[in-house]
Amino acid sequence: MKQFTWYWLPVLLVAGGIFYSSATPYKQQDMRPTLSRFLNHEKLAGFFSSVSFQYAGSEVSVDALGAAGFVEFFIRKAAHFSVYFLLAFLLFRALRFYFSKGKTVLFSFVFTVAYAASDEIHQHFTSGRSPHVEDVMIDACGGAAGILIALLLYRRYFRRNT
Repeated sequence: MKQFTWYWLPVLLVAGGIFYSSATPYKQQDMRPTLSRFLNHEKLAGFFSSVSFQYAGSEVSVDALGAAGFVEFFIRKAAHFSVYFLLAFLLFRALRFYFSKGKTVLFSFVFTVAYAASDEIHQHFTSGRSPHVEDVMIDACGGAAGILIALLLYRRYFRRNT
């Protein structure tokens, strides 16, 4: 029971948090009104006026999204990266007791990417949300980084079963 609580409960809590977030309509998660109160729109527009790129078929720029929408885009993508970083790290931490190092890396990564893909499918059924393959790619990069950090930390501090 101690092993479940210490190693698996954090994995389930993070996965549950991701599921809950995906089930929340965009209207309830919209950060733009709050960001608008704190951002200097003119300064931000001037500083990032030359930044423009395509993401999931839409233009990402201050002109296209407004200052608050532009900042929100990067906050959301950083959240994707960091939450899947944490999920993969915690998965590695839990799975290392059951498998060799190579299999632990593989299973941690495969589960993380599979969960990211299922999360995007789940978003398809949530009001105001849409699935994007690009988000799964960001999630996979976050997961890979989490596993890499876990490998380095566990190799350095916990030589047992890694």
